[in-house]
Amino acid sequence: MKEILLRIICFCLLTVLATSTTFAQIIDFNRENPYRKVFVETDDFSTSYLDTLEQALPKVKIDSIRFSILNDLAYYWHTRDLVKALDFTEQGLALTRSKEDTLWNGRFQITEGAILLRMEKLEEAEQVLICARGKVLEIDLPLLNTQLGYVYERRGQLDKAADFALETLNLGKKLNDKWAMAMAYSDLSNLFWKQSKFEAGLEYGIKSLKAFEAGNINGLDYSFTLFVVANNYLALKEHDEALSHFRHSIAVGERYGFYNNLSDIYISMVDFYIDRDEPKKAEEAGENALKYAELLHNNFMVMRCWLTLGKLQNLQGHFTSAIESLHKCIAIATKDFGDTFQLSQAYEALSSAYAGNNNYEKAYGAYAQHDSLKSKIFTAEADHRISLLRTEFDVANKESTILIQEAQIQKQRNGQLLISIITALLLLLLLLSYKTIRNKFKVNQLLRKQNSEKEFLLKEIHHRVKNNLEIISSLLSLQSAQIEDPDLSNVMTESKHRVQSMGMIHQKLYMGEDMAAVEMKDYFINLTAYIQDSFGMRDQVQVEVMMDEISLDVDVAIPIGLIVNELLTNSFKYAFPDMREGKIVIRLVQSEGLLHLKVTDNGIGTGSEGHVIGTGFGTQLIALLTKQLDGQMVLETTDGTSVSIQFNHSKAA
Repeated sequence: MKEILLRIICFCLLTVLATSTTFAQIIDFNRENPYRKVFVETDDFSTSYLDTLEQALPKVKIDSIRFSILNDLAYYWHTRDLVKALDFTEQGLALTRSKEDTLWNGRFQITEGAILLRMEKLEEAEQVLICARGKVLEIDLPLLNTQLGYVYERRGQLDKAADFALETLNLGKKLNDKWAMAMAYSDLSNLFWKQSKFEAGLEYGIKSLKAFEAGNINGLDYSFTLFVVANNYLALKEHDEALSHFRHSIAVGERYGFYNNLSDIYISMVDFYIDRDEPKKAEEAGENALKYAELLHNNFMVMRCWLTLGKLQNLQGHFTSAIESLHKCIAIATKDFGDTFQLSQAYEALSSAYAGNNNYEKAYGAYAQHDSLKSKIFTAEADHRISLLRTEFDVANKESTILIQEAQIQKQRNGQLLISIITALLLLLLLLSYKTIRNKFKVNQLLRKQNSEKEFLLKEIHHRVKNNLEIISSLLSLQSAQIEDPDLSNVMTESKHRVQSMGMIHQKLYMGEDMAAVEMKDYFINLTAYIQDSFGMRDQVQVEVMMDEISLDVDVAIPIGLIVNELLTNSFKYAFPDMREGKIVIRLVQSEGLLHLKVTDNGIGTGSEGHVIGTGFGTQLIALLTKQLDGQMVLETTDGTSVSIQFNHSKAA
């Protein structure tokens, strides 16, 4: 007993502390502006924020702040209790009239319109909102247009509802009002969902969420948009995304006590759990939806809850229970009920329930009601369904077979008409496809011709470069023949080899299929044969190219070719004196973005005094080319001479 009493005392203390904290967050009379507007300037408060506003209202002396608090009380109570919300609105209207404050009177009329439309008083809501338009400022029009859009949406006039959403979007862009833009996208998402255009609905819903989050707006309308996005995901059978958005919306709704949103969400979650074949969870969701709708005193939501339960019972085969639930739904929706979309769904579900109980006469009557409410949207579908129900009714009551035959003939005619339309569309599609393919074929032919011309020109360039290099090589040979100095003659010969090594690369380019890359293994084999013949050492020194085929860009191939030319020339000149036989091995390996070049001979190596035999120019050229390729060179002289070069292929390229 003592423990229970202690818990009660602790709970009371915590409640008082939470209320005091919320009061300080929202109302502080020491500030210049004592009221931090909920969901605009702050949302850091508990579910007791409406109690906080009620406590503060009598203490506020400044009319504009008093009106603002009273209007927020009215507007946010409509998410919990419509009757209480309307009472606060009437207080605000009376107070602003007595103060002759036209602006705030118009703002209270916008709130009144929002409440009346949720009480299914659509005509009154429309009149009040139109009256308010002439009183309020431009910054108030996005909220006013949103409520007017809801009026037309509830009537099934989706085109007019969309017009108001677009007007809100344009105002939001003009005023840089993030809430207005986010709300417009949200309303368009909901309208696309009602029209079964789920991809478009999802696109605009995600735009809305991003706009809310960019403006750090985390309130009633953000929760509603999460629910709308979840509906579109559910329609597209993306169940994981749908569940994630439903749960997020529930979290926001429970945090602030948005009963209307919570009821909406649980209604849709009935469909979600039906899709997932989880009937028990679907029933629990339906019960939660009804609980919040009754707390709200919102007949529209209560009607929708019974409708959802009726649909669930139809799917479960509990047709008698479904008929009972749907009659409760329709009883709440009186003849003046404004939402033809929901009411038509109720009659459609009732028709299915009667048909399930084999009561085709009542099923036909219920579907006729559905047809009259939805004739502007689903005329062809309604005619087909009524015809089908009429046929079932006639069969059940053993009517004349003549009517059955007429229905079948009409069905065949409709089928023939449908086949004719589909055939015509297919022919049109084939014609368009033929034209498209023909145009693409012409474009591809032109591109192939242009590519062929460019390839020919590029090959011609490489051919001419190769010819020019051969001319230079011939000139060097002629000049070398006239020089008596053997050292100078050797220099000319080596220069000829260098020019020839570059010429061979251009020869491979114009003879090959790839105009930008050179296959190095074949190139090394040809270069080796040329140098062997130049020195007359083909029988004396064997050269092996031990590597896989590797293609390199021409800008990399030329420096590597020159390096190998110098190393081979050096080996032939100095490594095998006195007709000494030997072997040279060339390797080029590509690995993880690096190129490894290694040229090894088994000649005599370095001189007896430790210096490399040669003029030194070739060594300088190798060092320069290695630096150009951003590489590192390693020289080894054990059992001959080995030169290894490693460089970064990507940098070199």
